[in-house]
Amino acid sequence: MISALIDSMPDAAGWGALAIGITLGAMLFFSACVAPLVFMRLEPAIAGRFIRALFPWYYGFGIAGSGIATMLFIGVAPMAAALSLATALGFLLARQVLMPAINAARDAAMADPAAARRFDRLHRASVMLNGVQVLLLLAAFAAAGNHG
Repeated sequence: MISALIDSMPDAAGWGALAIGITLGAMLFFSACVAPLVFMRLEPAIAGRFIRALFPWYYGFGIAGSGIATMLFIGVAPMAAALSLATALGFLLARQVLMPAINAARDAAMADPAAARRFDRLHRASVMLNGVQVLLLLAAFAAAGNHG
């Protein structure tokens, strides 16, 4: 199926679509399987440390995957390139700004339960950003197939 997709598109667009597919698969696996299972199966303190160690890698992978797709789409599928770039910038924002703020808010909430509201708000923003990124990559995938 993937080879048929790649064969049906010019080389750069096909490889860009593959980069998007891999990135999307990793995002969905992490969001739907890894993160929930970590918090269901591990004690909260251990789960929190594990997720904190994993998130920089998650965001780095997202930056790399959507960044590679952006570079592959430039010149052959400009709309797909723009959507992939927006996704990469979202990952960069999440990694450099949102993640440290979430960690600081979580630490504050552990010391003072009244501070938990800020953590909840930031976490919700992170989840919404992740959802938007999934939609952006799906749109980029569609644009890559329709770049004609």
